[in-house]
Amino acid sequence: MGMVERLWKAGEIPLRDGLYRPDDTGLELHVDGPGAHHPDAGQPIPFRVGGVLDVARALEEYHVDEVDPCFEVPLPDGSGWMSGGGGGMGNIGYLARLDADSSLRWVAVMFRSNPFVGVRYEGMRAVFTNDWGNLLTLDLTTPALG
Repeated sequence: MGMVERLWKAGEIPLRDGLYRPDDTGLELHVDGPGAHHPDAGQPIPFRVGGVLDVARALEEYHVDEVDPCFEVPLPDGSGWMSGGGGGMGNIGYLARLDADSSLRWVAVMFRSNPFVGVRYEGMRAVFTNDWGNLLTLDLTTPALG
């Protein structure tokens, strides 16, 4: 069992923006999420997947935080679940894709997105809402999120 999977099972996530997998591989995330007092609150949240993330280094430099789940909803195709919520600092949001047996497929940690409180689906596109009404739309069929 890898570090990311152990953290997830313990109810924790890395405290650095990234898309983390249970095999301890990861991708950088660039999320410029408008927060509570941002003039663009209520707008779409920009979300870009970047290059390879050194997971061990991210954990060493940024440490971990407890997850505070807000929802766990089945995927429309029945292949698993989406979980979302926040972290202890109030500005942190996370989304996790779980397999049908609830094992972790990936967790996306976003330091400035604010907690995610809900999801609705448009086919396999998921539209997540954070606690300030901002929207993050992800195509769950893209290779990085599959």
